Amino acid sequence: MKGILLFLVLITGVALTGYVSGVDKSVSSDDSVRLATKTVISNLNVAWEITWGPDNWIWFTEQGGSLSKVNPETGERKILLHIPEVYRYRSLGLLGMAVHPDPKKPYVFLDYTYKNGTSILSKLVRYTYTADTLINPVILLNDIPGATGHNGSRVTIAPDGKVMMSTGDAVKGANAQNSGSINGKILRINIDGTIPADNPFPGSPVWSLGHRNAQGLAFGRKGILFSSEHGDAVEDELNVIKKGANYGWPFVEGFCDTEKEQAFCKTTEVTVPVKSWTPVIAPAGIAYYNSSTIPGWRNSLLLVTLKTQSLRVLKLNEAGNEVLSEKTYLDHEFGRLRGVCVSPAGDVYVSTSNRDWNPGEGYPKKEDDRIIKIFPAKAGSTIVTQKKTVKPVLLPGAVIYNNYCTSCHKSDGKGIAGIFPPLKGTSQVLGDKNTLIHIMLKGLSGPITVKGQKYNQEMPAFNFLSNKDISLVASYIRTQFGNKASTVSEAEVSKVRAAKK
Repeated sequence: MKGILLFLVLITGVALTGYVSGVDKSVSSDDSVRLATKTVISNLNVAWEITWGPDNWIWFTEQGGSLSKVNPETGERKILLHIPEVYRYRSLGLLGMAVHPDPKKPYVFLDYTYKNGTSILSKLVRYTYTADTLINPVILLNDIPGATGHNGSRVTIAPDGKVMMSTGDAVKGANAQNSGSINGKILRINIDGTIPADNPFPGSPVWSLGHRNAQGLAFGRKGILFSSEHGDAVEDELNVIKKGANYGWPFVEGFCDTEKEQAFCKTTEVTVPVKSWTPVIAPAGIAYYNSSTIPGWRNSLLLVTLKTQSLRVLKLNEAGNEVLSEKTYLDHEFGRLRGVCVSPAGDVYVSTSNRDWNPGEGYPKKEDDRIIKIFPAKAGSTIVTQKKTVKPVLLPGAVIYNNYCTSCHKSDGKGIAGIFPPLKGTSQVLGDKNTLIHIMLKGLSGPITVKGQKYNQEMPAFNFLSNKDISLVASYIRTQFGNKASTVSEAEVSKVRAAKK
């Protein structure tokens, strides 16, 4: 049953805040190994994808259009390619990348956004690497409809050598259920761009459908493909991707547990997630971890998140298809995290994403963006720890606001000029209560003007919240940030909800 989870998330495990000699700081314990973090490289233009390269360097894309590699030990950087065609705006740019694991096939697959007139599009291009450069670009997929968000764009190589790629619905939910559209899908193609004969839809690259915005793809044990996917206001998902399966969007978020969802699931076979998150966490890159270097993480999926700014370790069952437990690390240590990869030695690397579409809350910092190494602290290192800080107990309205509103409107209610409207002193917040309640229940889509500035607002509907929760958060924003308006009662929310039906 969908509903709000009113709690403050605490780090699981023993949190160590301080530093290890010779590195940045300690991060946490996996209950068997003390771990440390170290910045490998900084001042990047959002390292969207990171992967372990064939030369034992970390290869990474930057949204600005550059593909580079960095020596994980020395921090030396070499730029391999710059693509002038890349269109960089907010979350757009040079995004997904996969390096073919077979050294006899020295291919790199890159996905990026570009513009044709006023249209935003994406393409998947295969390059051949030689020495320290990439040559011979071959377009595999072209003119994929894009948007200012929901572009998916994660790329990986399957055990059978096929290329797998996620596409978002391009902010048009109907695309996801349309098998004739390649938006809102997981795609599967040969390395030359042709369509595999065993794809579920003949002549189509579509492998699965019904996706909103999958930003993580990784193979676990036994060739099981996982994807991490952004929900709307609820039900971020971790899915096991199956041939020809339908994952429900836009008619199903997470599980088939509401009246409307159950009606759709009676007529359409929907594959539900192996795990979901409400409130949403904005899941990004994922990687499979099966090294003995960090024993407690063995046979786990490593998931990095944007909204909750954390690394999640999702322990899998022996079959590798179910999540048994979840632990949270790097809780708000480095800001938004976008990419993750694992070295052959079992060290973990994550990349930050603080200079993209939604800065704020103290980010970006001077050294952003960064690639950070997580590794076992050496024996004898001096670890300085501090007492755990106790998070303040928040008002219920503040908890709801933090879970659903802070990532856009920020903790001070100021939003981001031209992107997310402020909540302080605005007519939409301080004016007629029924208008505010209606906006919260129905959401907004399209241009609005706030304090004389235009915003192209895409706000999800929060009608899944109870009348009590709506009244609490509405009252919070009407009485905080310098606002001094009257509170909203449950009865007032109930009346608007009833009229809306």
